Amino acid sequence: MILVGLPGSYFPNVPVQWKIGPDKIVHALMFSGLPFSILWGYRDRFIKGDLNFRIKSCVIVLMVAITYGAVTELLQSYVFVGRYGSVFDFLADVIGCIIGVFVFVLIYIKKNQKKSL
Repeated sequence: MILVGLPGSYFPNVPVQWKIGPDKIVHALMFSGLPFSILWGYRDRFIKGDLNFRIKSCVIVLMVAITYGAVTELLQSYVFVGRYGSVFDFLADVIGCIIGVFVFVLIYIKKNQKKSL
């Protein structure tokens, strides 16, 4: 929450050479860590649960992380001084959240394949 509340002048000004600016990549990376960390914290319950439980866990964690991204963009728009919320930042947050869940599931699948061999 601290990073999203800092004024834009605290961050270096990087010239944009692509259609996707570096700030969108940073948003995606920051928000990929949130759902991954939550799922990692509950990995023992995740492993012991059935497929239905795992799917529900991923969906709930994804919705919580996306809601957090929406709230941070709203706070940037209406509360934080020197910050501006953006729909494109929110989309980068959503993509980051999906990546975080996806990476966790890939790690889970890889670990289960090693155990079954």
